[in-house]
Amino acid sequence: MHTSTDLRNLLARIDRRSYPAYKDTRGEYQFPGYVLSIDHVQGDPFAAPSQLSVRVGGGQAGFPPQLYRLPCQRVALQDELTRQFGRRAGQASFQVKGSGRSGLISISRCGQQVLERTACTLDPETGNVLVRFEVGFPANGRTIQAKGLERILFELLPRCVEDALLYRNLDPARLQAIADLAEDQHAIRQLLPQLGLCAFVADGSILPRASGVSDLPMQGAVAFRSPQELAVTLELPHRGAVTGMGLKQGITLIVGGGYHGKSTLLKALELGVYNHIAGDGREYVVTDDTAVKIRAEDGRSIRGDDISMFINHLPNGKDTRRFTTEDASGSTSQAANVVEAMEAGAALLLMDEDTSATNFMIRDELMQRVIHRDMEPITPLLERIGELYHRQGVSTIIVAGSSGAYFHAADCILQMDRYVPKDITAFAKQEAQAFPPVGGDLGPAPAPSFHRCPLPSPALKSGDRIKLKAMGRDGVSVNRENIDLRYVEQLSDEEQCAALGYCLLYAHQRLMDGRRTLRQVVDELDRLLEAKGLEGLCGGRAGVPFLARPRKQEIFACLNRYRGLKLS
Repeated sequence: MHTSTDLRNLLARIDRRSYPAYKDTRGEYQFPGYVLSIDHVQGDPFAAPSQLSVRVGGGQAGFPPQLYRLPCQRVALQDELTRQFGRRAGQASFQVKGSGRSGLISISRCGQQVLERTACTLDPETGNVLVRFEVGFPANGRTIQAKGLERILFELLPRCVEDALLYRNLDPARLQAIADLAEDQHAIRQLLPQLGLCAFVADGSILPRASGVSDLPMQGAVAFRSPQELAVTLELPHRGAVTGMGLKQGITLIVGGGYHGKSTLLKALELGVYNHIAGDGREYVVTDDTAVKIRAEDGRSIRGDDISMFINHLPNGKDTRRFTTEDASGSTSQAANVVEAMEAGAALLLMDEDTSATNFMIRDELMQRVIHRDMEPITPLLERIGELYHRQGVSTIIVAGSSGAYFHAADCILQMDRYVPKDITAFAKQEAQAFPPVGGDLGPAPAPSFHRCPLPSPALKSGDRIKLKAMGRDGVSVNRENIDLRYVEQLSDEEQCAALGYCLLYAHQRLMDGRRTLRQVVDELDRLLEAKGLEGLCGGRAGVPFLARPRKQEIFACLNRYRGLKLS
């Protein structure tokens, strides 16, 4: 390992040389109180910034173990340190001027959800803190401006480290509150199955967002208040007694007029699979962490799904027990999405009729009289939803604003009235008696088969030459082939999309062999992430990119939407 003096002398030697001479700076340097590592150096001032990291020893960082005793607390502390470093880096960024990205200092931008990221990791055994960030190495044209980089590394960066990564310089009460909140959120997740619940929304939660393009809480919004019939009180380790709405496992219907808050509640439940930061308004909105949002997805590819529970006897004779298509219809794609969610271990499905295929959701009585059952290959969800819960253990929450057909099947019917929820189950059931149930007794369908064994793609064999790029939250590009993730609606950060790209590569290069099922492949990926973190996907390479951890359900979704997926 080199010293900081060695780095200063090196910068003096390469000053005003051609930009590629910056590559001589790669390596580790001991600074007072931390180790600076220059992992990857950009080849041009206009290229992607250089990748650096700082490692602070546990003794120097000084974070008390009670702040990261539980994994959820450790992730929350890492999230806070990333935010703190980002604020300091933002103040120091571009204080050094030059061409291209000269003077940039940046790190992951965290949203309202608390996610595990490569940007900051804390070793639970040693307390060591590692922070990864980017720096635009300064240049005049394409000539090295070493004095500028010296100022960044020896003046601006030490301030960021000092102010953001050392416990003695941070607010102890704030850090303890973050750890306590994470433990309380974890406690709710543990209590849900014990109480037979699939979701909890605390009284006082603020569910509406500031706008369609902002995830911040809306100012002056109506605070959530549970209907008395659904109110439960949970005893949490730090907050104490918290009262809110407990949605029981089974079939829940959310109804109401337009703009009364149905989809707002569903969106909060979608993102309740993640913990949220204090002040978000949804800190105590917690959903079964296997929940999957289901929608129609016209045009997606499907590979070998058993959708026979919902679709059979196609006119073209296709086998729906191993159904494959490059261009799925709305109903077929939604059927596949349900089956794939079950394959991914989902215990709760979330749906909104606005984004669902009508013929997948329901066939009314008149249509059944005109088009007889033996002429219709689609069995609507309405006729399988009870079976999903009672035989497969999968609960469903559906937003419906136009059809009352699900009133008969629902265990709980919730009306949103000006953002205020009301339990109208008894009233709706009584009114439904005047309308005969739609559909008949079909008898149980065979449970879907999940024995799909993927083969590695020849196009993804050579990891060194593969180009991978996240396209915001819309998807990921692998060797210029786009994997469309726009409708995987529980992805909350573009760094999760980037991580899914690395999951895809790792699976094809190391796990897919035609013998392991897709379930086994994803389980091994999840075990890798648990044991080695997101860095385990990168094969020990220097310059680990900014990644955020996706759930198993989103890993399944990405692999299923890769059009190059082949099965044995």
